[in-house]
Amino acid sequence: MSEKRKVRKAVFPVAGLGTRFLPATKAVPKEMLTVVDKPVIQYVVDEALEAGIEHLIFVTGRGKGVIEDYFDIQTELEQTLRERNKNAELTLLADILPKAGMASFTRQQAPLGLGHAVWCARDIVGDEPFAVLLPDMIMRGAKGCLKGMVELYEQSGGNVLAVEECAPEVAHKYGIVGVGETIGEGFAINAMVEKPAAGTAPSNYFINGRYILQPEIFNILETQERGAGNEIQLTDGMLKLLKSQDFAGYVFRGETYDCGAKDGFILANVAFALSRDDIRGSVEGPLKALLAR
Repeated sequence: MSEKRKVRKAVFPVAGLGTRFLPATKAVPKEMLTVVDKPVIQYVVDEALEAGIEHLIFVTGRGKGVIEDYFDIQTELEQTLRERNKNAELTLLADILPKAGMASFTRQQAPLGLGHAVWCARDIVGDEPFAVLLPDMIMRGAKGCLKGMVELYEQSGGNVLAVEECAPEVAHKYGIVGVGETIGEGFAINAMVEKPAAGTAPSNYFINGRYILQPEIFNILETQERGAGNEIQLTDGMLKLLKSQDFAGYVFRGETYDCGAKDGFILANVAFALSRDDIRGSVEGPLKALLAR
């Protein structure tokens, strides 16, 4: 097992159909919907870069070419900005552009689940540990979620999952982990249950969409049978890997917004708008007035 090797690569499964956001996602990938003035995927990529990720791997699907275009040079746009002396905008575009060779794109031809999407990145990841970041989830805290996970990984090795606490009465809605001995800002995971029956959850810590996994997961996913939703589930693969490798849970303490759901997306827009000095003054008063009515 390739423990303690540096986590250099991150996989972004962006092939999902975004059915919860129809009709908007009929033509626009859900990852490109904007929170204030940045696409959701940009926030997730920024989190990965903060954690020291060197190679961004996007698992795409049909109709997702705009994501690849977004992380590329827009020659005509940049030329127009130069002609109009829009230097601030040029700097903004340069800041979000990955360095040449830093981003790779591969195709998931059919929507066969998260486990299958991760498996599609196997040849680009190779034989080294890697991160997986669900592109729907925007997280904000004093320290980036993946950065904290990398720090815990450097202590624990093995595999690391980000977890958050939920109310015990709703634990049956999530993938829940069992809590072992304390390790740094987390703990050893001694069990994993997907949507446990009410009252049977081993804890109230749920997996929140960030993973650091060892490459042995690929061999498991290659022969993984379809599970819930008739899809190849990553959780099923991790359950098998748990039998032979250590898992740790990093307890993320901050705000998480599920931008794949309408309510989470709206809340993210409000929260990030209110955190911006340039627009807080113009939105805070009207928001209060709307709530008052």
